[in-house]
Amino acid sequence: MKALIPTGDPAEPVVLADVPEPTPRPHEALVKVEAFSVNRGETFKLERPVPGERPGKDVAGLVVQPAADGSGPSGITRVVGHPMAGGWAEYVAVPTDALAVLPDGVPVLQGAALPLAGLTALRLLRAAGPVVGRRVLLTGASGGVGHYVTELAAAAGAQVTAVTRDAERGARLAGLGAAEIVHEVADASGPFDLVLESTGGQALPLALARLARRGTLIWFGQASRTPATLDFFDFFRGPESAVLRHFHYLDADTRLDDDLAALVRLTDEGRLHPEIGRVADWADTAATLTDLRDRRIRGKAVLTLS
Repeated sequence: MKALIPTGDPAEPVVLADVPEPTPRPHEALVKVEAFSVNRGETFKLERPVPGERPGKDVAGLVVQPAADGSGPSGITRVVGHPMAGGWAEYVAVPTDALAVLPDGVPVLQGAALPLAGLTALRLLRAAGPVVGRRVLLTGASGGVGHYVTELAAAAGAQVTAVTRDAERGARLAGLGAAEIVHEVADASGPFDLVLESTGGQALPLALARLARRGTLIWFGQASRTPATLDFFDFFRGPESAVLRHFHYLDADTRLDDDLAALVRLTDEGRLHPEIGRVADWADTAATLTDLRDRRIRGKAVLTLS
C-alpha cells in the first residue's frame, strides 16, 4: 500500500512510499482510509522523526476487515478512528476501542477532523467540572482544540474569553459563543474562575495572574515551545490557593470509542461544527504540513486519499 513516510527534511517532511499493508491484531479492525487530518503537534514530531514510526492519529474511512475477536463494527462500516500512529496511509489497523461509527449525516471530511482535537476539548472540559455561569479564559484559542472548547463551553453556559491574535479567527470564535475576544493574554481583564492554558512560555504566568482566588488553571499544552517560569509569591497577588493542574487527553476515565461517538453525535445533531481550513489531496501533504507548521492554515487541515 501507499503511505506517507517522514524524511526529517524540513523542506519535504514526508514522502509517499510503498509499505506492507498492516496485519491487524485480534482487537483491531482494518480501516481503508478515505481522509485524515493533521495536528500541529504532529508537525513538530516530524522535525526529529523516530526511525520506523509512521504518523497519523486522525482518520475516517471504511472498516474493510472487522476485528477477529468480534469487537467493534461488523461488516463494511463508515467510521472515524484514532490510532496512535500509521493513519497517513491507504490502510490502518485501529483498535476497536478507538473507533466510532460515522452516520451518513456526517461527511467523511468532518469525521476526520474530530478525533484528537475533539477528544482533547471534551475531556478538558470534563476535567474542569461544571462551567455553567463561570468565567473562563482560554489561551491559544486559534487552534482546533480552542475551536471545540469554545463551542462546547459556551453551549454549557460558560462565559468564555478567547485569546487569539487572528482577527478573522476571533470573529469565528465569537460566532461559536465566545463572550469576548482579546489578542493578548495581558488584554484579558479577569478575574476568571477557570483558565485553560495551552501556550506556555510567558503566557502562563500572565494567565495565572488573571485567575480568581481558589480558581483553577489547567495546563494542557505548550504551543510556544518555551518553558514557563512561575513565582510562588505571585499567587498572593490574586490567585491565592489556586489549583494548577496538568492535563493529558489520554489520561481519562472514559473510553475513546465512547467519547468519539459523543463527538460524532454532537456533530450529527448540528451542535458541534468541525472547522476545516484546507482540503487537499494527499499528494499535497508535504506542502500542507509546511503551511500548518508556519500557521498559514486556520482550522483543521484534512487530506483526502485519491
